[in-house]
Amino acid sequence: MQPPSGMENIMHGTQDILPVGALAEVLGIAEREGRPLRIKLGMDPTAPDLHFGHAVLLQKARQFQDLGHEILFVIGDFTARIGDPTGKSTTRPPLTAGEVQANAQTYRDQIFRILDPGRTRVLFNSEWLGALSPQELIQVAARYTVARMLERDDFQKRYRAGQPIAIHEFLYPLLQGYDSVALHADVELGGTDQRFNLLVGRELQREYGQRPQLVLTMPILEGLDGVQKMSKSLGNYIAMADREGDMFGKIMSISDTLMWRYYALLSRLPLDAQKKLREKAEAGEMNPRDCKLDLAEELVGRFLGSGRSRKAREDFISRVQRHEQPRGLPLQEVVLEGVAGLARVLVVLGWMASTSEAIRKIREGAVRIGGEQIRDPRQSLDFAHEYLLQYGKRHAARIVLREPSFGEDRA
Repeated sequence: MQPPSGMENIMHGTQDILPVGALAEVLGIAEREGRPLRIKLGMDPTAPDLHFGHAVLLQKARQFQDLGHEILFVIGDFTARIGDPTGKSTTRPPLTAGEVQANAQTYRDQIFRILDPGRTRVLFNSEWLGALSPQELIQVAARYTVARMLERDDFQKRYRAGQPIAIHEFLYPLLQGYDSVALHADVELGGTDQRFNLLVGRELQREYGQRPQLVLTMPILEGLDGVQKMSKSLGNYIAMADREGDMFGKIMSISDTLMWRYYALLSRLPLDAQKKLREKAEAGEMNPRDCKLDLAEELVGRFLGSGRSRKAREDFISRVQRHEQPRGLPLQEVVLEGVAGLARVLVVLGWMASTSEAIRKIREGAVRIGGEQIRDPRQSLDFAHEYLLQYGKRHAARIVLREPSFGEDRA
């Protein structure tokens, strides 16, 4: 018997499919029942922008859409106000309603850079969770035990360490699981760190007399450092809303080894083409840098548009590979009062978080003025003089310094 169409693509890059071996059976449901599968993907709007770690799940969701299935994209506006305890050693503070709504809007704007709007339903879980009465919520809680909840690794560690676990944290996986009940989900996607919560959804569906959903987990994407998970708090992320030059440069900064993981989890290049590309690179028949250029152009093009990706590639090659100075940069005024030290200017431009960081980067030779490498942290700039500043591979600006006029903010 032939496996269902597209099964190889769905399995590629996937970490877990639970129950094991059930994917073919679930894919066959659509054909037997004459309907698309309901594929649930939930994300809590805990930060304003999505990054490439989120894109891994969105890309897998798109593969299901390409097979004709429907994505139920659940924005966890209700659960975000509880706070997901996954991987936390302490209780996470909940967000305000205003923060949740502002972040949720950015999610709606960004997910369709990957998902097909025609096969996506965007839902807010406050629609059904907010409607639960206290009695109904207790009835949901009665369908799961404390012993099962403490099987979760992070809860177990905190309990043994004598660290507090608030009651509302037990409610989080229950409510995420109830989302699957409310939506009659056939499949739920999530990261490997969400495995417990996704399995709770299966158990609750069974308790409510529904066919339990298939659980499919995806690996956690490493950030730019190649070690830690991609995270805004760690600063090792690539945001889906980054400017094209920044996004392109960040992709080019990953290691040659990590590049193949980004290909596997994010690229739409067919699997056999990815395999041939890697074989050529490892055999020395192709420069890995060129493979990375192609990957960067593909991903920037998907998130920001093909025209911007081509320009980003040309600018990167011109600035980095040919060591040429960037052209066509608009003149930018930098308003400063007092001595205009180079380190201070870099902080005002937003390229450095602090003067001490700027001084360190200058000493490392990461900063150039007019193409010339600067290593003296005492370097100062003159007012009313135009400069071309560059930092690393991703930052360049043409600036002129001026002092603030009366009543103007002073840096």
